[in-house]
Amino acid sequence: MRHGEVFNPDRVLYGRLPNFGLSERGALMAEAAATHLAALNRPIAALISSPLQRAQESAAPVAKLLGLTPIIDERIIEPTNVFEGKRMRGPDSALRDAANWKFLLNPWRPSWGEPYRSIVARMLAAMTDAVTSTETGDIVMVSHQLPIMTVHRALTNQSFMNDPRKRRCALSSITTCEWRDETFSERGFVEVAYADPAAPLSEGAIDVGAV
Repeated sequence: MRHGEVFNPDRVLYGRLPNFGLSERGALMAEAAATHLAALNRPIAALISSPLQRAQESAAPVAKLLGLTPIIDERIIEPTNVFEGKRMRGPDSALRDAANWKFLLNPWRPSWGEPYRSIVARMLAAMTDAVTSTETGDIVMVSHQLPIMTVHRALTNQSFMNDPRKRRCALSSITTCEWRDETFSERGFVEVAYADPAAPLSEGAIDVGAV
């Protein structure tokens, strides 16, 4: 599950910066995701969250509705990024500054932040540990757009390099992966579903802060 809309009036790339919590709309998005999960009527054994404020606030309605205590896992946090705190669009975009161009030389790694291979390795490790330590039931993990997309692209055999404006990972969306077995490709997981329960709330939402 991705977090909801963040209160970000300056429209900066917030990354791992502190004090970026949900907007009023974002809180409603998180509630929509929680309601969707509850309506699935599946046993949910655990709720795991990134340590960042927006993820923990998005996990809160899930915890309340399903009677779960969130567990923090640092491995599902947003990646690092040299452009944190900067605007990436408009006349004052950091991309217009020639001093920043050196960070754009290798989009396949990428050169501006944590390598994609590092992201997918830590995400899949967290997912594997969650599954293998839970006897039965589903697990909800509240994370961020790029970590979720990196897992998605790994499991669907796509290139890690992607355009943030075209990602299939809406605010408060839910990407479902199923554990098969340890001999299966990518540590036993296959992607089986995607849902966007907050879609009715998405028109006009600010979604420019993702890495």
